[in-house]
Amino acid sequence: MVSVIIPTFNRSAQVLEAVGSVLGQERVPAQVIIVDDGSTDDTADALGVFGSRIRLIRQPRKGVSAARNRGVLEAEHPWLAFLDSDDLWLPGKLSTQLDYLSMHPEIRICQTEEIWLRNGRRLNPKKYHRKPQGHCFHLLLERCLVSPSAVMIHRSLFDQVGGFDEHLVACEDYDLWLRIGLRHPIGLVEKPLVVKRGGHPDQLSSCIPALDRFRIRALLKILADGAMTGEQRQLALDALSRKARVYLTGLNKRGNLEEAATILAAIENLPP
Repeated sequence: MVSVIIPTFNRSAQVLEAVGSVLGQERVPAQVIIVDDGSTDDTADALGVFGSRIRLIRQPRKGVSAARNRGVLEAEHPWLAFLDSDDLWLPGKLSTQLDYLSMHPEIRICQTEEIWLRNGRRLNPKKYHRKPQGHCFHLLLERCLVSPSAVMIHRSLFDQVGGFDEHLVACEDYDLWLRIGLRHPIGLVEKPLVVKRGGHPDQLSSCIPALDRFRIRALLKILADGAMTGEQRQLALDALSRKARVYLTGLNKRGNLEEAATILAAIENLPP
C-alpha cells in the first residue's frame, strides 16, 4: 500500500496536472496527500475538482521540507512516494516500481529513470547525472542523484534516519539521500517513468545562489554520524574538502570573511 505525497506552493495549474498523473496510474495509490504550503493563489479551490480522491492539507508557509515531512506524518501506508508539483508521473510508474520492490524485498528505497524537460524541450542528462544503484554512498557525495519525484521509500527509513531537514532551504534531498545511502542500497528501475519539468523561475535550484553552502552543511552533518565506516568517513571528508575549497575561495573574493570563518571552524571542530 502506497501513500503519495505532493508538496505545493502557488502552482495551481501545475499541481492539477501532477495530481492527475497520479490518479491516472495503472495502479492507483491507496492515498494521495497534497500539502499546500501556504499558497496565496487558487490552489485549494482548484484541487476541489478531485473531491474525496485526495486529501488536502493546508499549512502556513514553512518550506518544501516541512511540507514533505507533514505528508509523511499524515501518511497511512508503509510505502511513501513523493512527487513535486511541477513534475508528472507516466501511467506505469507506480505499478512498475511496486513490481520491482516485490522482486527485491531487501530494497527499502528505489527510484526510476526520468525524462527531463526544460521550458518544454527535451534535455539529455550529462554522464555525471547517471542514477546510481546498490550501495552508492560514494556517488551520492558529489551531487544529488536521487530525485524526489521518482523515489519510493519505506516508512521505516524515516524512522531510522529522520526526515527532510527543515533548516536547509535547498539541497534538503541531497542531505536525506546521504543519510539513507550511508546505510542502505538504493534500487533503480531503469525505465523513464517520471517527467521532470524545469526552467520555470520558482525552481529552488534557479532562485537560490551558491547551493554548495547547503551541501557543505549536509556533509558536516553526515560526518558526525556514528554509523560511518572509516572508508565512508574518508570519502565524505574528501568531498567536503573539494566543495569547501571552491566555496571558501568565492567567499574570500567577495570579502565574506565571517561566513568563511564559520565554515572553517565547523570543519576544524569535526569529531575525530
